Amino acid sequence: MSKTVLVLGGDGFCGWPTSLHLSALGYEVVIVDNFARRHIAEELGAPSLTPISSIDERLNTWKEVSGHDIDIVELDIARDRCELRRLLASVRPDAIVHFAEQRAAPYSMRDAARRAYTVDNNINGTHNVLSAIVELGLDTHFVHLGTMGVYGYEGDGLEIPEGYLDVVVEGPDGARHPRSILYPTKPGSIYHLTKSMDQLMFQFYARNDRMKITDLHQGIVWGTQTEQTRLDPALINRFDYDGDYGTVLNRFLMQAAAGHPLTVHGTGGQTRAFINIQDTVRCVALAIENPPAAGDQVRIINQVAETHRVRDLAELVAELTGADIEYLDNPRSEAAENDLAVSSKTLKGLGLEPILLRDELLTETVDIALRFIERANLDTIPATALWPGRRETETPQLEAPRFALR
Repeated sequence: MSKTVLVLGGDGFCGWPTSLHLSALGYEVVIVDNFARRHIAEELGAPSLTPISSIDERLNTWKEVSGHDIDIVELDIARDRCELRRLLASVRPDAIVHFAEQRAAPYSMRDAARRAYTVDNNINGTHNVLSAIVELGLDTHFVHLGTMGVYGYEGDGLEIPEGYLDVVVEGPDGARHPRSILYPTKPGSIYHLTKSMDQLMFQFYARNDRMKITDLHQGIVWGTQTEQTRLDPALINRFDYDGDYGTVLNRFLMQAAAGHPLTVHGTGGQTRAFINIQDTVRCVALAIENPPAAGDQVRIINQVAETHRVRDLAELVAELTGADIEYLDNPRSEAAENDLAVSSKTLKGLGLEPILLRDELLTETVDIALRFIERANLDTIPATALWPGRRETETPQLEAPRFALR
């Protein structure tokens, strides 16, 4: 009997290719989404560079090319707690993959309304799912897409472990007590703060209710297509390039295709972790296939392939495309330079052989950017969300986003 997986946020940048990948592996996949990402793109005037079909066309096309069905449930997990509970009671999934969080650090720092929306959506959504699993007594493996950003970027050169730090606490009698504690979080945005808060909820539910939880601390994703999304134009993945949602490497490649200088914030000395989108979907599948036992501590996996400084990435893209590089003031409150060493032994131990930037898959992303450049709104390229302390003037306070279900 095939296993059933709910993919929360399965219409998004990571969720859509993951849903196809799991379906191709033989899982019964159910996508749960309120299509907030599509609405935010309209709000920002920054639609995907690639043309995204309706969810119905996407799923019908997938059925035609693969022979596999994927079900879709339109649901806001942060607000529709009762409907979420009914869905879980009906489906009783073997695993839940949680992508349904507002994922952009700059968007979360735009203004008070976006800060509130990010906290409300991310924290309520995550907790509603955890609570429903416990209430229904489900033996469901909960897989969450976290972020390397929970660790912060200190630049001290120490290797960041996979979630836990082994320490020894000295008692009043001089006795030494070994402990394994969560690696101290240093979130750099409201978005990263919600991911840090997620961790505490996971620790509680794993310990108190013996839930099986895996938290994937992912690096910045580059690339657009996967083996499945290449099968038909209607399956193409989204490509974000704007200052809020555009991941840095994809943004550079789009800028180069448009003849726009590559915009590097600050010195470009920020070191970040990276992973290709194809490896993202592989990592999620590996996590599902290797759950922790009930009663185990939360399994935290660093989902990264390599690290690079931002200016080095800009120079790589400039060499590949002939683009100029422009250095701008950094809108974020962060160190100008940092080193980053990351342990990723778990996924490598499970057999992942990651795709690296040197593997020349950048050319595919360049080709996509050139093919659809006419769709770009170049006015959305600059990063306009300024962190507190970097604001010259206060941004307008807008009403928190409200997304109506269709």
